[in-house]
Amino acid sequence: MIRYLFTIYFALFFFQGLYAQKLTDFVDPFIGTGGHGHTYPGAVVPFGMVQLSPDNGRSGWDWSSGYHYSDSTITGFSHTHLNGTGIGDWCDISVMPFVNSDAKVKATFKHQDEIAKPGYYAVKLNSGILAAFTVTERCGFHAYDFPVGSDPMIQFDLGFHINWDKTTGACVSVLNDSTLVGYRFSTGWAKNQKVYFAARTSKGFSKFKLYSGNKLINGAMVLDTAARVQLFFAGASGGRVMLKVALSSVSSEKALAGLSEIGGWDFEKTKNIASEKWEKELQKIKIKTADVALKKTFYTALYHTCLSPGLYSDGDGDYQNSRSEQHRMANGSQRYTVYSLWDTFRALNPLFTLTQPKRYPDIVKSMMAFYRENGLLPVWDLSTWEANTMTGYHAVPVLADAVLKGIKGVDIEEAYRAMKASAMQQTRNVPDYIRYGYLSQDKGGWSVTVTLEYAFDDFCIAQVANKLGLKSDYKLFMQRAVAYTRLFDPVTGFVRAKNSDGQFTMPFDPYFSEHEEKAEYIEGNAWQHSFFVPQDPRGLAKLHGGNDKFIKKLDSLFSVSSEVKGRNASGDISGMIGQYAHGNEPSHHISYLYSYVGAAWKTQEKVRMIADSMYHDRPDGYAGNEDCGQMSAWFVWNAIGFYPANPVIGQYVFGSPLVDRAEMALPNGKSLTILVNNNSKANKYIQKIVLNGKDLPKVFITHSQILGGGKLIFYMGSKPNKTRAIRPEDWPYSIN
Repeated sequence: MIRYLFTIYFALFFFQGLYAQKLTDFVDPFIGTGGHGHTYPGAVVPFGMVQLSPDNGRSGWDWSSGYHYSDSTITGFSHTHLNGTGIGDWCDISVMPFVNSDAKVKATFKHQDEIAKPGYYAVKLNSGILAAFTVTERCGFHAYDFPVGSDPMIQFDLGFHINWDKTTGACVSVLNDSTLVGYRFSTGWAKNQKVYFAARTSKGFSKFKLYSGNKLINGAMVLDTAARVQLFFAGASGGRVMLKVALSSVSSEKALAGLSEIGGWDFEKTKNIASEKWEKELQKIKIKTADVALKKTFYTALYHTCLSPGLYSDGDGDYQNSRSEQHRMANGSQRYTVYSLWDTFRALNPLFTLTQPKRYPDIVKSMMAFYRENGLLPVWDLSTWEANTMTGYHAVPVLADAVLKGIKGVDIEEAYRAMKASAMQQTRNVPDYIRYGYLSQDKGGWSVTVTLEYAFDDFCIAQVANKLGLKSDYKLFMQRAVAYTRLFDPVTGFVRAKNSDGQFTMPFDPYFSEHEEKAEYIEGNAWQHSFFVPQDPRGLAKLHGGNDKFIKKLDSLFSVSSEVKGRNASGDISGMIGQYAHGNEPSHHISYLYSYVGAAWKTQEKVRMIADSMYHDRPDGYAGNEDCGQMSAWFVWNAIGFYPANPVIGQYVFGSPLVDRAEMALPNGKSLTILVNNNSKANKYIQKIVLNGKDLPKVFITHSQILGGGKLIFYMGSKPNKTRAIRPEDWPYSIN
């Protein structure tokens, strides 16, 4: 009977996807769960604290989200998951249903017995249990349909972990025959993580068993790193048992209060509310295309841009940080966590300035709260712990972009002090970067990547200094913004590592990459990192000998061998076109550099090639880690025709739009309608662009022009228009 219902459900879902107007029907949360996407398929609402999703019970890079599409086992459904990262963590408060008290049998499933939609996940296990899940912001809703005649049992396993995360302390306390509370403390990528929970069942359990590992514990509470509790529903003879689980970073009492987010036991109502929240998000960019696969890819990407960062505070704004300090966000704001800034500063955060006008001020305020609590802005904030992962201090471009665009609620002077603190810190090799004008390889490693990224971040600080009228600071940071010039090698045409004596390191091979801390380039090689100068592409072109030679170097990037040399090359180097690696973020802006030097048609050509080859509507639909929304944000921008190649100056460079029409709801209540005339696979080249009835000769559109709303029309053709936008005044900003 259950399998029959699944068949009917899938048939209805298929036909709804073809004819319904709901945009949620075009989201497939399984996209990215295969390959190296590292996404999860479970239930979540936009930016929610709870991500209720299945775990395969394995460790490994491709199980960083707890689930991989290649697997067929489920060991539990936990309440916190990371979207598309390269390191596994979280997976807190694991819950699993069993029949006939047999918790030793590993559950298996088939993908045809799974359903995943925005805010909803369901699977039929080989035990015959149909498990379904939906959520609110801080509360997960479980519905388990047990086979007729079975004795239902539900287990909480607080010792469950993946990869190097491990439980450091756990507690389960049974309050009555339908309520339990507890916590899981853990350490892993982030240290001193504290997740409190409260759970309530829809019907009373007849008995419970508490375990410390495999040892049965008397009483109503267990304290142990391997704490488990089993809830038995004898006499139920199968049927439905429902469960609510709420989370808090503060206390079990706060989690108990969080249970009120779900009133009553109407699962369908809660599922529909979650779906409505997603529909509201997706309606912010409405596209038109006859290509159903493109529509699925687009709306799944837009869905993935709304998962991180996630809520960390309770409904009243209270939270406990990794220092075990309790705080409350002021004026009704909420605290967020999961800031993968090395990735998201490039495209996701600029997208938020248009799509998240109500939420984004709190996302920025959370970064400032981190600064006040820790003395520095976050590099990689996970559960408010500084994971210090990756290079640069990329909270700076995010803050600078917010300040320059006038995002409300940001204290500009405090934000500037925070940015400057990052640039003047005594850690992360900043003193040596200041001393030598570049980071020397013998002083810290990652010489090239750190130097180029610090230089860009310093450029961002300079723009805010200029806005505040701080002339001496502006001059200082603009000088630091061209630090890349000190590492450019005119002989090889690459940006190379130098030691403190001013000599380039040897030997050198632009195809060589090592995934270690003393490498010269992080997660890449000279080909992929030598182009990260978004603040000064024409200055970089000048070092190459002029625009024409720079264009030839860019051409080479896309046409040379895709071989990556080295015994321990990073797995993040993926999605290769020549040495262009779309599976990792340092490449994401490179195709747009042509537009800075008079060859915009080549940008259009390359962007269309990347979008068509690196994104699909399958589980392996991403070329690399989804990285908390950045991989998806690239596609969202490019599908509608432009991209923030330099993410802080309010200019979006035109690419080659994929859709026939898009309507973007703007923060000020206006809308921008994008029309793409004569669009097709072959017609990838822009012939002209018209904005509100006037020819737009430039290769970019400004943030203020977008906010002005109206109508933007692309006229496309099968041959490049090489005479359009060849004047330097029509090119995007560059220092030189």
